[in-house]
Amino acid sequence: MPSPATASVHDITVPDLTDPTLHAERDLSGYFRRLRAEQPVVWCRPPGKRGFWLVSTYAEALTVCRDGDSFVSTGGNVMDTLLTGGDAGAGRMLAVMDGPRHTSMRKLLWRSFTPGALTSYAERIRSATLELLRAAVRTGTCDFASDVAATIPLVAICDLLGVPAKDRQFILERTSNALGSEGAAHAPGAARLAKGELLLYFAKLARARRKEPADDLITLLSSGLVEGDRLTDDEVMLNCYSLILGGDETTRLTMIGGVRALIDHPEQWRALKDGTVTTASATEEILRWTSPALHIGRTAVRDLDLGGERIRAGDAVVAWTASANFDEAEFDEPDRFDLARQPNRHLSFAYGPHYCLGVHLARIEIGALLDGLRETVSVLEPAGPTERVHSNFLSGLSSLPLRLRA
Repeated sequence: MPSPATASVHDITVPDLTDPTLHAERDLSGYFRRLRAEQPVVWCRPPGKRGFWLVSTYAEALTVCRDGDSFVSTGGNVMDTLLTGGDAGAGRMLAVMDGPRHTSMRKLLWRSFTPGALTSYAERIRSATLELLRAAVRTGTCDFASDVAATIPLVAICDLLGVPAKDRQFILERTSNALGSEGAAHAPGAARLAKGELLLYFAKLARARRKEPADDLITLLSSGLVEGDRLTDDEVMLNCYSLILGGDETTRLTMIGGVRALIDHPEQWRALKDGTVTTASATEEILRWTSPALHIGRTAVRDLDLGGERIRAGDAVVAWTASANFDEAEFDEPDRFDLARQPNRHLSFAYGPHYCLGVHLARIEIGALLDGLRETVSVLEPAGPTERVHSNFLSGLSSLPLRLRA
């Protein structure tokens, strides 16, 4: 019989995927390759938590993402909440909301994230990115993670939300701590404290916007109507929290991982530099390659068959996008980093009802970074050891020392 911490599929041992250190210290690509080939949907029961169905293939993960009638997010959309009693923001926060209310809330917010609405932000993002890169080149060395990548998405989402410049370092520190991604010693209590501080901050800012409206997302949330009603202060606060995490962490990790991939694949860096590949296709391949959000959590609301297994209503289902993005059935030579890859239907932005709201913003930010690197940097070299984030949801590097030559 398998131990409580593992379960066997044929002769495959399923590790405890809820353990953050596992993802920082082990390469799980071979394990997922075998799962995709032998059992695309498998039951897992981590120690001390409820069991869940692990989905590893592209086709089945796509089904979980797009079938909003069978798989809902209200029970939690990441393992930490899905497997431990649900999300406190369920039904009030867009990411863990379903049905007509989700549609109405998404429609309200979408107006701030369309390509047209982001036009004025795009130029500011490009300008700020060039300034950061030029400063790093002048210095000669930098930690790309903290000196460049930490700033670009944070400035963009804070501009959209209306967070004052003086508060942004506070926001950056709390977002990293809230997701527990900065190191192995990160305690769960620190994550809860950081989340609480962020929520209190946005509650205070929301109250201020109700009194003095501005041209920003917090004002939109405070004054807009969802299914004919104004949002409560709690709903505004929770959605600000969700937007800041979604708009900052994943894009930051994509940028860091993308630069690391360019160093590891110098022929692709040359192709980007000489214009052989477009910024648009390079952006999509970096998103696929880095897969910064490891998984998407859902709850089945009816009995159905998926990947040869019978899923029951109420079962937790975790679609492992970091595996689906390397599925041989969908991607030609998926283990090859190819900036010219076409087609590239990766799931890094999810799919279906919960398709990433900030998709255009993320592409602007990553594209600005790639164009800036092409314009300002000739040589990218590692300048010290890297560090990986410790998280069962996020994947990437928390530190990337670089040597840059103009």
